[in-house]
Amino acid sequence: MTAEPLEHALDRRGYLGEPDPFPDPRPLVLRTAQESDLPELRRLDEAVFQEVAYPAFLFRQLYDMYAEHLLVLDDGENSLRGYVLAATTALSRESWILGLCVAEERRRHGLGRELMVAVLARLRDAGIEQVRLTVEPANRAAVLLYRSLGFCPEQPGGGLRRDYFGPGQDRLIMHLGLTGFH
Repeated sequence: MTAEPLEHALDRRGYLGEPDPFPDPRPLVLRTAQESDLPELRRLDEAVFQEVAYPAFLFRQLYDMYAEHLLVLDDGENSLRGYVLAATTALSRESWILGLCVAEERRRHGLGRELMVAVLARLRDAGIEQVRLTVEPANRAAVLLYRSLGFCPEQPGGGLRRDYFGPGQDRLIMHLGLTGFH
């Protein structure tokens, strides 16, 4: 599920275009999610990811397990405009990005990058050394974003995992070492 809706940032020819003017002048605050954000997080996730959105019970459990690495973009009027979620384990210095989401009307303004940079900094500060994520191979905007942050496809096979989420749901597995990330 990670970042698939970013594909809408491409123009009709499949190229990244110039950002649209902000349709919403409200400033956004990047902060750690709170339990009271769960209904709004679920609404945002469903609006963006539709049929592949996280079920409510799973979102709740992900919050319970990884709240310190669930960051949101808050418009100050009870609406969230984006989130990023990273999972960590107690025994490993590795993490997975489980979700990156930006509301459609706020895309193409660097908000996905802002969310990723913030969560990667938190993960590095927590002692995480390696971060992985999955992305739909055809989602050029997301792949370009992740590459620009230093993520590389895992080897062997250039990171491509056929049928990763089931038949016809291929994913590119990418990784980033955080030792040099700043």
